[in-house]
Amino acid sequence: MTRPPGLSVRLKLTLSYAGFLVVAGGLLLAVVWAYLLRYVPEQAGSNLDEMMPGRNDLVRAFVPAVSWALLFLLVLGLVGGWFLAGRMLAPLRRITAATRKAATGSLSHRIELEGSQDEFRELADSFDAMLARLEAHVAEQQRFAANASHELRTPLAITQTMLDVARDDPNADHEALVERLRIVNARAIELTEALLLLTRADQRSFTREPVDLSLLAEEAVETLLPLAEARGVTLEAAGPVAQTLGSPALLLQLTTNLVHNAIVHNLPDGGDVRITTGTAGDTVTLTVENTGKPISPQVAATLTEPFQRGSERIRSDHAGVGLGLAIVQSIVRAHDGALELAPRDGGGLVVDVRLPTAR
Repeated sequence: MTRPPGLSVRLKLTLSYAGFLVVAGGLLLAVVWAYLLRYVPEQAGSNLDEMMPGRNDLVRAFVPAVSWALLFLLVLGLVGGWFLAGRMLAPLRRITAATRKAATGSLSHRIELEGSQDEFRELADSFDAMLARLEAHVAEQQRFAANASHELRTPLAITQTMLDVARDDPNADHEALVERLRIVNARAIELTEALLLLTRADQRSFTREPVDLSLLAEEAVETLLPLAEARGVTLEAAGPVAQTLGSPALLLQLTTNLVHNAIVHNLPDGGDVRITTGTAGDTVTLTVENTGKPISPQVAATLTEPFQRGSERIRSDHAGVGLGLAIVQSIVRAHDGALELAPRDGGGLVVDVRLPTAR
């Protein structure tokens, strides 16, 4: 946006300082002048014993001195005001320089303003914190975009390969080809829907309303019970009412993703999944605990990364698209909550979701 040129803040402050100093000095001299004139006669004394200057004599003597005093105050106000304004605005210039660097894409620069806590220091610290969050968010988005583009390219490349093979082989089994194409296409659709859900959660484009996490846990158990029975996993949901505010659809997706992840990454046979809800003060909790292989704390800390399984990227032949816990993380963050993943004693994982209680 083009703006017309104007006076700088430093010059405005300098003129303000000088103007205030001259006005204050003029008022002081005016008060002194008015006070003295009350006791001075209008005409000078005529007797030799009463040689006293008159009011006119004082005017002629006082006016030049007042003029020089006001001129001195004006010069002092301009010079001193310019110096003081420069000292006061120095932190603001550093903040402006950092803002311009950030506008060019340099998010690693920090102001790191020294000195005691004041308005400028508070602004600089807030700006540094904002830059740190932006830098982390941009890095996360770049990493996510690279992973997403790779994962979306994989099913398309597989589809292209199968179509090329079918075109070069007229005796190919078209029914088998159609079935394989259907599976690959379903995976691409699932991945696309997961990416859209992740974007929706990050943008917080939803309406908040009261939601009971205990009911969502029961619904997720009913939905995934056939999958658990097919894998020999026992599901158990318990806990009192846990009322929070948020999107019912997103919170149901969160609960379903956690339960599905607990079922898929469980023991080959005879595993358990336990879902509990509760309330503690101003927080409601949803905990999903499952048996499984032992997991180190370092690996557990990486499980919310998109397209990650443990310390390695998922392969296209794995179940799911590798966004389950990443979606959970985004939904929890969008609802102003906290997500904690910890290894379970004896193997498996404990996922703890904490959300603000409904008021």
